[in-house]
Amino acid sequence: MDTMQGLKRTNYCGETEGIGKTVVVGGYVQKIRDMGTLIFIDLRDRTGIVQLAFDDTSSRDVFEKARTCRQEFVLMAKGVVRERESKNKELPTGDIEILVDDLRILAKAETPPFEVVNDTNVNEELRLKYRYLDLRRGVLQKNIIMRSEIAKAARDYFYNNGFIEIETPMMIKSTPEGARDYVVPSRIHHGKFYALPQSPQIYKQLLMIAGFDRYIQLARCFRDEDLRADRQPEFTQIDMEMSFVDVEDILEIAEGFIKYLYKTVLDTDIPTPLPRLTYKDAMERYGSDKPDTRFGMEIQNITDDVRDCEFVVFRSAIDNGGSVRAIVVPDAAATYTRKEIDKLVDYSKGIGAKGLAYVRWTDAEPNASFKKFFTPDEIKALMDRLGAKQGDVVLIVADKDRITLPVLGALRLKTAKRLDMIPEGWNFLWITDFPFFEYDDETESWVAMHHPFTMPKDECIGYLDTDPGKVIAKAYDLVLNGIELSSGSIRINDYELQQRMFESLGLTDEEIEAKFGFLVEAYKYAAAPHGGMGIGLDRLAMLMTGCDSLRDVTAFPKVQNASELMSAAPGAVDAEQLKELAISIIEEKNDD
Repeated sequence: MDTMQGLKRTNYCGETEGIGKTVVVGGYVQKIRDMGTLIFIDLRDRTGIVQLAFDDTSSRDVFEKARTCRQEFVLMAKGVVRERESKNKELPTGDIEILVDDLRILAKAETPPFEVVNDTNVNEELRLKYRYLDLRRGVLQKNIIMRSEIAKAARDYFYNNGFIEIETPMMIKSTPEGARDYVVPSRIHHGKFYALPQSPQIYKQLLMIAGFDRYIQLARCFRDEDLRADRQPEFTQIDMEMSFVDVEDILEIAEGFIKYLYKTVLDTDIPTPLPRLTYKDAMERYGSDKPDTRFGMEIQNITDDVRDCEFVVFRSAIDNGGSVRAIVVPDAAATYTRKEIDKLVDYSKGIGAKGLAYVRWTDAEPNASFKKFFTPDEIKALMDRLGAKQGDVVLIVADKDRITLPVLGALRLKTAKRLDMIPEGWNFLWITDFPFFEYDDETESWVAMHHPFTMPKDECIGYLDTDPGKVIAKAYDLVLNGIELSSGSIRINDYELQQRMFESLGLTDEEIEAKFGFLVEAYKYAAAPHGGMGIGLDRLAMLMTGCDSLRDVTAFPKVQNASELMSAAPGAVDAEQLKELAISIIEEKNDD
């Protein structure tokens, strides 16, 4: 095997320029073309590909060594840059090549389990098993590099705005934050466990109490929950907290970051201030607290229009305090045949609806699934009310609002994607004025919609004990293209109000002490008004790179069952380790 002695890289493959210049490049073999008296090798590194050329002017040793190269060999090559005879317009370096006079084979590779190319049909499971090979693909390298650029832009922006980067602990006391904790057993304190942080929430509030009025951290967070395309068990958030601020201050600094980030990384201007919707308006109009507003198809309330109809489904929902709501899917009748609409009915039932009424308008007269209960004139009047026209499909759900709104919101997205109605673009949106509490039907009690340190609006504090449904939180989410990027709030900084909040959530003094004792104690020594938010770096990278999955912007991701295929994590530990931790494994009994 050759060595690098006497050679030092002067250029990256994608940066090579200057005809007549002598350069040294290093990388992996992408492709070899042996044409007898000519040999061409495409050499790849993280910046791109350059063609190495070997011809009858090359020394015999160099030429024969080039002939022995195979895909994924690691090479270093020294030579003169010259103009290519056969140019490749698809490559940034496609006008030049390097005539090699010194070639070193630094490492040989076995035949890889799949070809390392951007356009691949290889099963993702195989690619994740050999992730180090998958990561050699240019498309993934660009994603990971952009993620790095996003992280750098975040640090630059917040440093320039007076924020201090502070690391918070990775092994903490378990506190309730909505998801299941990952726990770490203590060898020294048998029977006790640390938790990996779901977020740095409590610690960043303590930093505000400590007087660090502007904190920033690219924080690693861990949540033991079911995975999906936009969720991983471990993730990174651009976490910030500020003192002596209110909602407008937080939103202003966050908007400044978004504007700076997109200009720096994508050279794109994002107009600010960003649009806003209250939670109530978002749910009423789009059926989601993270709506994609790049297209219309808003939910319409037709309760009053059908209140006196004979259709028992509509009447029953209204009589039970619910509503009847609809969306108009434009120009959908040709795509959504009766068979396809039946699939939408099944889908609606699968996400909580009792059924789905519809109007499919293909002929001169609209055809409604409930037409026996309406006259043709009544159906036509309803279509006029909704603004529907021939060729449209109308989807209607009747139930309590907590069913009708999210079901129609899901149908809105599903049909828009099917009909390719969603335009490209960056649809940033603030959702504000979240309810403080939500009612849990199972426990028949009010529960916090956010963490228990969220500040209620000043004018709502009086309803904490008398009418929890009227309490609005000083909470806000940042949404991009229908995906939640960030969640934040102003925090309670008053000791007595915090105690009232715990009590309104039904926590006993013992529970408060056990879960939040050290934070409650800190509040006794005064806390400045403060608030913050955490922006999901992974989701931001996924959207900015145009990817569909977090796995495409995460170097070593987990799959659906939270395992990592390359290293086979999680794995078993030996009996000695378990003994040191005073842990025994109980085998699950098979009922069979």
